[in-house]
Amino acid sequence: MKRLAILIAVASALLAQKPDCSLVAGWQQKGLARTYTADNLYDYMNGNSEGYLIYQFVRMNGVTCTSGDTTIVFDISEMASPDAAFGIFVSNRDPRQKTEKIGMAGQVLPQRAILAKDKFFVELAANPAGDHSLVLRNFVVAMEKRIEGRTALPDALAWFPPEGLDADAIRLVPESVLGLRMLKRGFVAPYSNGKAFLVPEETPASATKVLERLKARIGETKPVQIADEGFEATDRYLGKLCVFRKGRYLAGFANLKPEDDAQVRSKALAARIP
Repeated sequence: MKRLAILIAVASALLAQKPDCSLVAGWQQKGLARTYTADNLYDYMNGNSEGYLIYQFVRMNGVTCTSGDTTIVFDISEMASPDAAFGIFVSNRDPRQKTEKIGMAGQVLPQRAILAKDKFFVELAANPAGDHSLVLRNFVVAMEKRIEGRTALPDALAWFPPEGLDADAIRLVPESVLGLRMLKRGFVAPYSNGKAFLVPEETPASATKVLERLKARIGETKPVQIADEGFEATDRYLGKLCVFRKGRYLAGFANLKPEDDAQVRSKALAARIP
């Protein structure tokens, strides 16, 4: 009985993560459901598939819903983590329009709606042209209730000092943070002057190795006493910068003006990282 209950719970969870046209009255599914993995997403997305794969895409389930002459393409992508789901949400939102607290974050526009909750990224696109925002909102709100899991934004977003921060523009960079391949994946936060970054590594030891490689890449550096270790330097492309390691995290500020106190700003960031 216990095993049966577990199987039923798993099946229910999987069903809850799939798009469903019946979430909103009056809508029906048209055609077969779609399922894609990293191996065949190109068949559906063509040139846009890479924009999903770099955010640790796992699979996508989709359907097309119809009501009268209106159709909605309804897709749900599973990513490897909530951070990755938030990252792809930010890369797909319209930065000129507001986002809302639906799941981790949501955005509803006249012809398109998106949502990130836990490790899932939900997107709906309506046709023909016109204002379909009401029905799109109904779908998004109903789907958000079905998906279990994290609704809080990634923890790292709260670690960036608030003074001068453009909080709405913080993003997860899926590869080559600051344009450096050795900084594989992390958050970048723009400020009125300069930008902060935070890159998680697997262990403190691996973070130390990356820090040493970064010092060698930049060249002339000056050691600083911030968190576990760090350095300050001026780079041709990154300007004045300060980088430190705290546990398994590499973080700091870049693109600062010569008169900025990079150490003070980096210490403020280090103090907020657990």
